[in-house]
Amino acid sequence: METCNRWELFSSPISEHVFASLDQVRSVGRRAKYLLVRTDAGTLIVHLGMSGNLRVLRPDVERLPHDHVEILLDSGRCVRFNDPRRFGSMHYVRGNPDEHALLRHLAPEPLTAAFDAAHLWAATRRRRVAIKLLIMNATLVVGVGNIYASEALFRAGISPRRAAGRLTRAEVERLVRAIKRVLAAAIRVGGTTLRDYVGTDGSPGYFRQKLYVYERAGQACRVCRTPIRHQAQGQRSTYWCPSCQR
Repeated sequence: METCNRWELFSSPISEHVFASLDQVRSVGRRAKYLLVRTDAGTLIVHLGMSGNLRVLRPDVERLPHDHVEILLDSGRCVRFNDPRRFGSMHYVRGNPDEHALLRHLAPEPLTAAFDAAHLWAATRRRRVAIKLLIMNATLVVGVGNIYASEALFRAGISPRRAAGRLTRAEVERLVRAIKRVLAAAIRVGGTTLRDYVGTDGSPGYFRQKLYVYERAGQACRVCRTPIRHQAQGQRSTYWCPSCQR
């Protein structure tokens, strides 16, 4: 186990240096898109934003542009938080991190038993919102991002524009299975690299090679050869096959 003995904020506009004992790291976990670094003294909640990353380095390694936080460990190594777009965040809390405002209202994880057809069926009843927007809502289920929502809906044969409340029970069951399968498949191949995402070892995620619709507007559907369509939904890009998805 490592001990965090100091953390330091640097780079403009943050100029102060903060020194605090975080004590021994007991575990590193995840809740939705938040990383949870649990120590004897409290929990560091980290959100990487759109393009942030954490790197374990020697302290003498030259700092990169957009390195904003450095956590020094008793092993002599350090963890640096790099965030070019500054959409990420760090929060240090004492007590139960699940009670923090960022985590308190999060829905079930998609790969757990808590997210099942009964849960999604209840959430969709009498809802006019498009089903794609609903399954991306973290108050319903966490971790279904834009790419995986589009891909799961394709595999379930459901148009992303359908009103959630108009889905049948059988369609809801298919969609839950599709969400779980898409996420599990993406995890097995290291995620999806579209631009700058890499895994912890610096390698890209290979799920892009398995995408059926996402970022394939105008290209032939891999199943029926119909051109893939694209439109904006909730300020996010949506892709679907008008023949395979109803």
